[in-house]
Amino acid sequence: MTTGVWRIVGGRARRAATVALVCASLVTGCGKHRDPAPPPPPPKPTVKVAPPTPIETKKAELGGTEWDPQWDRIVEQTLPQAMLSRQVPRDVRRFCPRFYQMSVLDKRSFWAYFFQALAGAEAGLDPTTRVRHTEPEVAVKDGVTGRFVRSEGLLQLTYEDQERYGCDFDWEHDRLLKANDPAKTILQPKNNLECGVKILAKQILEQHKALFSNTGYWATLRPGNASYPMFANQMTNVPIACGAVHRPTRRALHEEAKSDRPR
Repeated sequence: MTTGVWRIVGGRARRAATVALVCASLVTGCGKHRDPAPPPPPPKPTVKVAPPTPIETKKAELGGTEWDPQWDRIVEQTLPQAMLSRQVPRDVRRFCPRFYQMSVLDKRSFWAYFFQALAGAEAGLDPTTRVRHTEPEVAVKDGVTGRFVRSEGLLQLTYEDQERYGCDFDWEHDRLLKANDPAKTILQPKNNLECGVKILAKQILEQHKALFSNTGYWATLRPGNASYPMFANQMTNVPIACGAVHRPTRRALHEEAKSDRPR
């Protein structure tokens, strides 16, 4: 009889101990439910500061608005992975012959330099630059503002780009500020540069156009346009990893200008 009682008691004790052990092993604890901790955000890509363009070097010597190295970081962290791959059109080799052989870090640096050169040609590196063009094809009303289009910021963009490319511009906010107020969303370098990366990515990755296309967004990137040399002159100090740059002949420029597709 005594032995049977101990067996019962011992069995109950073992079951109680097992339950206690299971409860202790659960991280969330018995009787309580807690949401698991969110995973940590993915690390931001490593960046590499791009070398200065000729206009940046000149401004550093003579004074004026200079390129902020933090703008390199903005460009490099905004780049989609495809802009670091072989999906980039072959005419990238005009200014970076070894693009496809370079490391991801050096490719990011090249694109940072590219957008610095573009900002130099478009806005003289001044993020508050605003221009109203008079050419018939661009002297039209902005569908967002209802006013005649003005190109604004480092890359000379418009409020319509907010809808076309998903850019972080807010006309309702900006309309209450002075025209050249740096607080305007379209003039803030981060918003402007991120938008520029989106525009170029759409051109070369989705529309499958050449990097230097006569139907591209920026006139300074169209080889047949009079403003193209302004950009080309800024591409003379590309990252050393790009290798030697060979200037194309006039005939080569003319032939490429007739095609929107990469060779």
